[in-house]
Amino acid sequence: MTLPTEWEDDERMNFMFSEFKENREVNVTDWDSKMDFWSALIMRSCRQRGSVCINLKDLNETFRRKDRSPLGLPTVIQSMARGGKIQRESEFAASVDCGWVSWSVGLLLVKPLKWTFSTLLGGGGVPLQDSFVVIEIVKEKAAELLQLYRNSELSSCSIFSFQELCVLSSDICADESTLCMALLQLQKDKQVIVSLHEGEKIVKFCQAGQERVSPLNDVDIGIYQLQRSEKLLGERVEKLGREADRCKEETRNLLREGKKSQALRCLRSQKRIEKRANNLFAKMESIRGILDRIAMSQTDKMVMQAYQTGVAALRLSLKDVSVERAESLVDQIQELCDTQDEVNRTISSGVNPADEDMDGLEEELKSLLEEGNPDSASVPADGVSFSEQILSVLPDVPRSPLNVVSDGLEAKLEQLKLSD
Repeated sequence: MTLPTEWEDDERMNFMFSEFKENREVNVTDWDSKMDFWSALIMRSCRQRGSVCINLKDLNETFRRKDRSPLGLPTVIQSMARGGKIQRESEFAASVDCGWVSWSVGLLLVKPLKWTFSTLLGGGGVPLQDSFVVIEIVKEKAAELLQLYRNSELSSCSIFSFQELCVLSSDICADESTLCMALLQLQKDKQVIVSLHEGEKIVKFCQAGQERVSPLNDVDIGIYQLQRSEKLLGERVEKLGREADRCKEETRNLLREGKKSQALRCLRSQKRIEKRANNLFAKMESIRGILDRIAMSQTDKMVMQAYQTGVAALRLSLKDVSVERAESLVDQIQELCDTQDEVNRTISSGVNPADEDMDGLEEELKSLLEEGNPDSASVPADGVSFSEQILSVLPDVPRSPLNVVSDGLEAKLEQLKLSD
């Protein structure tokens, strides 16, 4: 593991490797400094080793320096246990509401329940071999395992074997004990159920969209058995295929050697093997069809539940709605629409010039003319139209011929004549 830089400082390490004072109050700063140093180093060691458990014997070996082991590690373990950072394996497993003894199968260092938390803190010392679970690390490992499952091909299966999970988690769990601790934490969080079926450990994870894993039922066991049968049949079909290929190659070799009768017997064996493989393959396809139907039925069940939820929600949303009320609202809407149509027609029709009050316009023009021409006020208007009044103030049209030729024009004409 990666050790801190101060590990090479002899003076500092002599202090860290020394015993804790019996009374923390003698020097609180030194006591807390030493405790924080070893607690952090233990956590770092667990993360780097990928382990969720510690024991005093391994810690003494891990942190050995110049043929010395830290003398204060028992006090560190007691303090971490008192603070809830670590817990004895047996107590951690017993805190999970499950048949942990039945499926742990000796992987846990199970001690009699007389080795309790109170016994540990009672000053009886820390046994070298007693294993403790680091709570923070096991929670991290459990979350990592759950994420690994959801991103794997196994996520399509509702239930699978413990050995399959061992293979899947080999990169994140250093050993089966670490895997068991992570599964216990997930079972404590209601994300996993681990059970024994015909002497084999089987695992069921919480499916996507569910807050907690559903109890293991007969359908789950049936699906598991079908999947197991499908896998076994697939392995047998593959094995028979290899045998058939071997017989085929052997037949060719016998024919090359001229051993026709032996080649014929080998060919017959090949046909029998191929026939057996075809029969097993047909059975495997039947099992796949049953699994597909089960998956479809589960999907249909989800759809039905969604429909039921939708009907209930729709019934609540329409609780205050009646046909009479709906008809009344429709009538009101229609009435408002008719009113709006009438307003729109009125606005779009505009003003018709033929309907304008011409007399009123002539009167207004007359008043404007009188404002611009004060003399026009003396013109009598009785019985005379406005156009006649305008004509009456204009000068008379000349009746004699107009003399439009000026002297300049006459001179111009004379010049034109001379030039000719």
